[in-house]
Amino acid sequence: MFFAAECKALTVCLVGFRSTGPYYGRLGCCCKIFLVAVDQNQEQVNERVEGCGVIVLGLETSCDETGIAVYDTRCGLLAHRLYSQIAVHAEYGGVVPELASRDHVRKVMPLIHEALAESGLVVNDLDGIAYTSGPGLVGALLVGACFGRSLAWALGKPAIGVHHMEGHLLAPMLEDNPPEFPFIALLVSGGHTQLVQVDGIGQYQLLGDSLDDAAGEAFDKAAKMMGLPYPGGPALSQLALVGDDKRFTFPRPMTDRPGLDFSFSGLKTFTRTKILAMAVDGVLAEQDKADIAAGFQAAVVDTLSLKCKRAMKQTGIKRLIIAGGVGANTRLRQQLRDTAEAMGGAVYYPRLEFCTDNGAMIAYAGAQRLAAGQSSDLAVTVVPRWPLVDLPAVAGVTAMEIAIDG
Repeated sequence: MFFAAECKALTVCLVGFRSTGPYYGRLGCCCKIFLVAVDQNQEQVNERVEGCGVIVLGLETSCDETGIAVYDTRCGLLAHRLYSQIAVHAEYGGVVPELASRDHVRKVMPLIHEALAESGLVVNDLDGIAYTSGPGLVGALLVGACFGRSLAWALGKPAIGVHHMEGHLLAPMLEDNPPEFPFIALLVSGGHTQLVQVDGIGQYQLLGDSLDDAAGEAFDKAAKMMGLPYPGGPALSQLALVGDDKRFTFPRPMTDRPGLDFSFSGLKTFTRTKILAMAVDGVLAEQDKADIAAGFQAAVVDTLSLKCKRAMKQTGIKRLIIAGGVGANTRLRQQLRDTAEAMGGAVYYPRLEFCTDNGAMIAYAGAQRLAAGQSSDLAVTVVPRWPLVDLPAVAGVTAMEIAIDG
């Protein structure tokens, strides 16, 4: 549902969403009225900070984190805010889609106010709005899409739906030393494990994909088997620090055959079998648990590293980026750095706070497309499943140009 009405001093944006489908046992409807102050003084509306580029507000609501950011194509990242729903979902051991959607509704507006205040801007200073439109949980996506699209319409500014994984892929561009095109991207998160050749923004070639569980999903499931707290992936990585990764011989899935695809379901099964064999009266000793965690992590990291090495050899490209939540794993970062340097290459990754879902990556990705003249129409459209290779290219954009402008 979408409605906006303008007054002299206020624009009233009624933003709502209605979600049905396999994740909703009954019809869910949630609405919220946002009051957005709009200055009608034309001189103030037209006044801009000297030296500004294209200023974009980014909204990320694809899963269980509400991320808001303001990005300027000339001055860089001006502000970002992030709210995690870990406490909301912890008692369920995983993300509950309806709860995630409702929490986004509660948090998105206060975080926008905070980000604008930090950047010293008001809504009239924005040149466009970028919001995650997929992939992700449909209800959660609709919160950001409805708000972003209606706010842009009320302000008379363009808006664009951003691919969540493109945001992750471009997150290293927010750093002081961004990679030049082309490069190989390892996108590794709770829902995706992909190797992508990146020749430019929107110029993507899928080299390898997970045939079953993503690496992050495998981490979470293995952690749950061991009784570790939610979220399981970071807990397992922490436990692995005190374990012996050589005590158990874990398989390295699909490394004994050619190709760049991944499979982690067999590794998950091996972990389950090992836990059942080692447990006494259903209880696993703490050192056994740590050693299993270390062996599991080493197997995943070795598999990812070998596939990245193959991709670099196959393409001849020596620049590698790591993006996505699993990219925060310390062992993975170090091993991929060693692999790239041994091949005469270099590895790039975003700062830790931008490995997980965040608004900064969405603001950046959206800014590049809006600056190139791309935008979405007035329809509020979300795509829970969306192949990265379907995105249109941004013509003529190079990493060097981005570094200069940003």
